[in-house]
Amino acid sequence: MWGRNVYDSISKFLQFQLTVNVVAVIVAFTGACITQDSPLKAVQMLWVNLIMDTFASLALATEPPSESLLLRKP
Repeated sequence: MWGRNVYDSISKFLQFQLTVNVVAVIVAFTGACITQDSPLKAVQMLWVNLIMDTFASLALATEPPSESLLLRKP
């Protein structure tokens, strides 16, 4: 049960990170094309990434396993 919970948490975390990073790249690219200057500097993007990593990992790491995890196929 715990192994499946860890696997699900990692899957959710990677999906969340991919979404956040794709949106950040789109915002930076679109802003650079429109205003000829990046709306987010490199350090600001690093801080956003750090904060999003921390909150996402904490939220998914504290999710308790449920009995329904054992009902699906491995």
